[in-house]
Amino acid sequence: MQLIFEKSVKGRIGAELPDLDVPKKDSLIPTEFLRNELNLPEVDEVTIIRHYTALSRRNFGVDNGFYPLGSCTMKYNPKVNEDIARLEGFALLHPYSPHNQGALQLMYELNEMLCEITGMNG
Repeated sequence: MQLIFEKSVKGRIGAELPDLDVPKKDSLIPTEFLRNELNLPEVDEVTIIRHYTALSRRNFGVDNGFYPLGSCTMKYNPKVNEDIARLEGFALLHPYSPHNQGALQLMYELNEMLCEITGMNG
């Protein structure tokens, strides 16, 4: 199956995105993480629909086959999350742990960034 980027044809437009309404100055998001342009494939709407419909048919679920025991744990805990959870300060989080303030600060800053990105409030 081809990637959506392999189906891309210069000049085809499937959707138009509105102009950004998030100010670039005084942003909470560090400038090195801001994108100037989106690298989106240039495909028409029908190609997009057919591509993602074909991908959805390749998904495996309990409604279309045997689902082995333990798969939900593996599915919802990708390896990268487990690696991060083992970092010093995360692995020992406990109500009486001295590392809680750092974890709370991380969650607060992530919340602030996501609110700014999405334009929603917490």
